[in-house]
Amino acid sequence: MILEPIVPDASGHFLVTTTGQPFFWLADTAWELFHRLNLIEAEHYLETRRKQGFNVIQAVILAELDGLHTPNANGHVPLLGDDPTRPNEYYFRFVDEVIRLAAEKGLYIGLLPTWADKVDGKWWGIGPAIFNPENARIYGKFLGQRYRDDSNILWILGGDRSAIGYEALWAAMAEGIMEGLGRRPFFTYHPRGGNGSSEWLHDADWLDMNMWQSGHSVLDAPNWDMVASDYNRTPVKPVLDSEPNYEDHPIDPFTRKWQVEFGRFSDYDVRKQAYRAVFSGACGHTYGHHSVWQFWTLQREPVNFPMPAWDEAILRPGAAQMAHLKKLMLSRPYLSRIPAPDMLPDLPEYDSENSETFSALRAAYPCATRCANGMYGMVYFPQAGQSLRVDLRRISGEVKAWWFDPRNGKTYPLGDYPNEIVNFTSPLAGPDWVLGLDSVSLK
Repeated sequence: MILEPIVPDASGHFLVTTTGQPFFWLADTAWELFHRLNLIEAEHYLETRRKQGFNVIQAVILAELDGLHTPNANGHVPLLGDDPTRPNEYYFRFVDEVIRLAAEKGLYIGLLPTWADKVDGKWWGIGPAIFNPENARIYGKFLGQRYRDDSNILWILGGDRSAIGYEALWAAMAEGIMEGLGRRPFFTYHPRGGNGSSEWLHDADWLDMNMWQSGHSVLDAPNWDMVASDYNRTPVKPVLDSEPNYEDHPIDPFTRKWQVEFGRFSDYDVRKQAYRAVFSGACGHTYGHHSVWQFWTLQREPVNFPMPAWDEAILRPGAAQMAHLKKLMLSRPYLSRIPAPDMLPDLPEYDSENSETFSALRAAYPCATRCANGMYGMVYFPQAGQSLRVDLRRISGEVKAWWFDPRNGKTYPLGDYPNEIVNFTSPLAGPDWVLGLDSVSLK
């Protein structure tokens, strides 16, 4: 199947196909897809995610978990002698098959040429660091030539690292890819936890979209602030949270040893990060499950206490619930959407120096979005029984209100309201809800 290329829209904030259709990036982190699965397993995984409504799969060619020296499921390593200029044809034939299988299912591959421990080996990861600007360009050109006819690739450079000191290397890899392709493709960059690509690369000519990684340490990491900071940058570029807390990942705000005594992130935690990032201006969202990114089975060495095995984990509730967010956002005029903190006159300010206040306010922090011309608005209530004053004067004319359940995508009518500030209290069932607000003139 030939998929349309994806580009930023005219506003610079969102993504569209080349024929102008809105594209809501809904991705899954499948970092070890090419490295750990065979073709039958890959087909099962991709088909499951297709049915669940995902449209992007983020995967790495030179994978994180000893991706250079531990062979893939077919017994092949990716490079000969750890040399980026000497790719192993047999390994790449399998990558080809998976990319084309994804295309047949209408899925884009957010393709990382390498995890960045192969570039910057000073921190964590097995590595080894094998790239320099010269061989990065050669490797990039090889990839561009090889995938010149594959329309479902969205190129992601980086891989859990800062770009500081390596800007020229990543630019060389991007230039090589463009040379091999013979055209300018879509590029973004995956940063380390707690950071965004904009901090290092926002003005890079090759970068089309910014990514944040809000990470896996604490509950309610304020990704809404991360997204908002990039939404307001110039030049304007789309932004999203490319790695928020993984479902079932251990919570560990203190030791970073990822023990399980503090619990695990739930589907509720996943939803909070997704809705608040998108309502703050993100052009989509990336979901992840802690067992799925590493495709863990009982026969594999676990990374940070995964559970359950990947083939069960792909059915965890958070994954299926992400489709409700995508459908909700595309159910209204999409490209005129803007963040709407102006709809929440009592939006709290939190003090990062006060840990108790900081945590409590972040847990309950609401976010709103609306149409720029007042045709609709939406408010995310993170907690059940939460009361918020909402400024309906931002909506044009009389307002028809409704509740949206992010667990199942069902809507419940609430009634009509005049253009004034109105207090709304979310239902006690939940915990979280979306308040939908439509101008009665919306057709």
